Amino acid sequence: MEWILASASPRRKQFLAELVPQFEIIPARGEENGGALSGAALVQTLATQKAQEVAALPIARGKAVLGADTVVCLAGEVLGKPKDEEDAARMLAALSGKTHEVYTGVCISYPDKDGTRKTLVAADCTKVLFETLSEEQIKAYIATGSPMDKAGAYGIQDGGLVKEITGSFSNVVGLPIELCKTLIARVEGGQVLDETENKEKKDVETCD
Repeated sequence: MEWILASASPRRKQFLAELVPQFEIIPARGEENGGALSGAALVQTLATQKAQEVAALPIARGKAVLGADTVVCLAGEVLGKPKDEEDAARMLAALSGKTHEVYTGVCISYPDKDGTRKTLVAADCTKVLFETLSEEQIKAYIATGSPMDKAGAYGIQDGGLVKEITGSFSNVVGLPIELCKTLIARVEGGQVLDETENKEKKDVETCD
């Protein structure tokens, strides 16, 4: 099976390379629309939009396309990428000293034996406890520029922000390796749900 990653994220590229020896990178460019959804439902919807957008391109014919989306949720509020430094400071101050959830949705759009396309969609969730951050620490971190392209305005790989996690580390970075390994094995081994069944039995690792 030939693969395409529908993301320009260097972190997702790094993780997928551990599972798939060779793949193309064709980032999805369309506008994301998750409506009023939140948590696992939101990231699965957005990941599906990304995978299906790239899968519709002529270059993707006969290839499996993997799309992913990550959001941070704090007390029911979805924290995406910050709009500006002020927004980043607001998010980091809100996360300081508290536990939040990180959801990553993964969608694989793949060609079936009869030539039609089907999808396999799932989500993973990790609980993250933040360190208590001072205003000076938040300002210094924002000054690095790292928060500006990350959901929740932080990258766990940057260090010094997270006190404890429960669940997948790679999920927080942007691509849950164990979940992807399972989905990829299903696609390449032909052991996947048909499209109708898949919609009713999406795999979701919750934070309950």
